[in-house]
Amino acid sequence: MQDVIGYRPEDAGATPSLFADYRSTVRRSPQRELIRIPYTLSEVTGPAGCWERLMGTALADLTTQHRDAPLGQRIIVSGRVLDENARPVPNTVVEIWQANAAGRYIHIRDQWDAPIDPNFTGAGRAITDAEGRYRFVTIRPGAYPWGNHRNAWRPAHIHLSLLGPAFATRLVTQLYFPDDPLIEIDPIANAVPMPYRNRLVARFDIATTVPNWALGYLFDIILKGRAQTPFEDHDHAH
Repeated sequence: MQDVIGYRPEDAGATPSLFADYRSTVRRSPQRELIRIPYTLSEVTGPAGCWERLMGTALADLTTQHRDAPLGQRIIVSGRVLDENARPVPNTVVEIWQANAAGRYIHIRDQWDAPIDPNFTGAGRAITDAEGRYRFVTIRPGAYPWGNHRNAWRPAHIHLSLLGPAFATRLVTQLYFPDDPLIEIDPIANAVPMPYRNRLVARFDIATTVPNWALGYLFDIILKGRAQTPFEDHDHAH
């Protein structure tokens, strides 16, 4: 029988609510001890297994949502959603949102001097299969400036939101790309200590790459346990 070794939440690289270099967390992080409110049945149950009936068919190709193809490097991202025992988690919605190839979102508050791509909305979703696998096609997003400090730039990233058996079980994380120099100087990424930060970086994969069409990346998402993917609370998405 294998021994079970306990671990603390911080062993999984939990993102702190307060990280001084990420300036907005200073204003919005809790100032008092948190009060844990137990979930009731209505919060932990939901439309598991019938997401397509509720939300419509999956939108797993972000490059075919408009009349023409978007600008930028086409990529494929695939991986598995797993629990702490490496078991697949099926029927999980993976929501996707990101900037376009120039680093701009389709959002009224994004007004920096970068072009909007009329053929790229930057939003989609995939649903894991019986083996916990998901896959989506998109373009590699660009870096963009943000107002945290002088000459601050966010590294290229894709936001991923996972919906489990109910909306209250939503988890949010960010996917980064290998060899991006901005990761090392980004306060949001650096709020996650090493080596856990490496779990947020996708791996280039030649087997996922489609010749003459798209580069491939692998990104597995572990929901909890020692190998857990670091997640953020809803206020820290940027």
